[in-house]
Amino acid sequence: MTPSPWLLIFADLTVTSRREKVCETVRRAIHQGFLISGQKMPSTRQLAIDLGLSRVTTEAAYAQLESEGWITRQQGKGSFVSTQARPVPRIAPRGLPRRQLSSRGRQILATGGCHDPRHPLPFAAGSPDLREFPLAEWQKISASVLRTRGTALMGYGDPQGLSDLRAALSAYLGLSRQIQCTPQQIVILSSSQQGLQLLSQLLLDPGDSVLVEEVCYPGAVNAFLAAGAHLCPLQLDEQGAIISDTPARLVYLTPAHQYPLGMSLSQARRRAWLDWAQKTNSWIIEDDYDGEFHYQADPLPALQSGDRHERVITLGTFSKTLFPSLRLAWMVVPQALTDSVVKARTLMDGHSPQLPQAVTAAFIQSGQFAQHLRRMRALYASRCRLLTEELQRLTAQPLRILPASGGLQLTVELFVGEESLLTRRAAEQGLILPPVSPLCVTEPKIMGWILGFSALQRSEILTACQALAALFR
Repeated sequence: MTPSPWLLIFADLTVTSRREKVCETVRRAIHQGFLISGQKMPSTRQLAIDLGLSRVTTEAAYAQLESEGWITRQQGKGSFVSTQARPVPRIAPRGLPRRQLSSRGRQILATGGCHDPRHPLPFAAGSPDLREFPLAEWQKISASVLRTRGTALMGYGDPQGLSDLRAALSAYLGLSRQIQCTPQQIVILSSSQQGLQLLSQLLLDPGDSVLVEEVCYPGAVNAFLAAGAHLCPLQLDEQGAIISDTPARLVYLTPAHQYPLGMSLSQARRRAWLDWAQKTNSWIIEDDYDGEFHYQADPLPALQSGDRHERVITLGTFSKTLFPSLRLAWMVVPQALTDSVVKARTLMDGHSPQLPQAVTAAFIQSGQFAQHLRRMRALYASRCRLLTEELQRLTAQPLRILPASGGLQLTVELFVGEESLLTRRAAEQGLILPPVSPLCVTEPKIMGWILGFSALQRSEILTACQALAALFR
């Protein structure tokens, strides 16, 4: 017979009065938070069987606990931990020696970590508008996948990713981003950050040089530093990252829309970087985090589309195109690296969950994914225009809007005033202003904010702009 999990709580009933020991154990479990308010208790009959006691003993114990206010008993429903019962807060022990972190650990914690927005507060950056997601269609496809393939998807999965999803992605990326790849070159991940950490471990030795844009996504910076790399910042102009003569093991670029400043890597600069990778035998990590969202002209293809020597590794995510909690991303890997990446992936978390992969594959194959993206591109473009117009109208203040051809946020540069002070004041008014300066690898740092607009409806953008303008009055 399978032992009851309650035996872990009632582990020691060797005292003279077993009734009192049951009572004492319940009180202690509530104090320590093992039993929580409203939780259902086992019946006196079941508890007596599990513990090898008479039902008279367990019934007497429950009666005493009820009289003391620890539990409540409802006819026909059972016994429950009282809603008035609360755990006692634990006090951290004093005088214990502090556990020492490694220098790498201290370096990682010094960044402050990553804090993704839980709700679409203005101007939290990088979130899609989940209120516009075609949830009904997603539910239908999910139900169909569960009905037809549910059991088959419950086991361990391919560490490279579900073959259906890799095939669907290969076809879609060829059409939408002109990425040239087979399903065998695609690896499905839990996040693009996981891809950066995986590549850092595989491709970098301590002391290796990595070229990064002078204002850079902090997740990439942390991944490279954690691998012991030496960061070499690249200057940026209106055409994107400027070619460097510095020898490096790899370069990290955001060609579609530089994060966070927004410019796109020009065609000439793209060819130059591909030539650089070939001549130096170096790798290019292309972070295509929001390449699907281009508003002003025909979107430029992915940098990988021009790679004739297999030096480009392209990262992408479904967090922006579908929804963040899906926790699926993808990586297009040169054939020479595929086996190594997949084997290393098995040592990180094995594989991504199969069920969401299967639903995502069916969503793409049904045409719903492309339809959803077309609709969101139009919607986000209108919100981008609205935010730009409002900022130009309301901010005769010291702000400059940095030009961007797409993406989910606009960056503004602050000329007068203290970035950190204004950011704190804005937070007190419910306005989230992600600062630019912490993303700067070089000095002097750019002062300003990354204003996310994609998750905000028209009225929310207008209200947020009024609040932003009020900061300068």
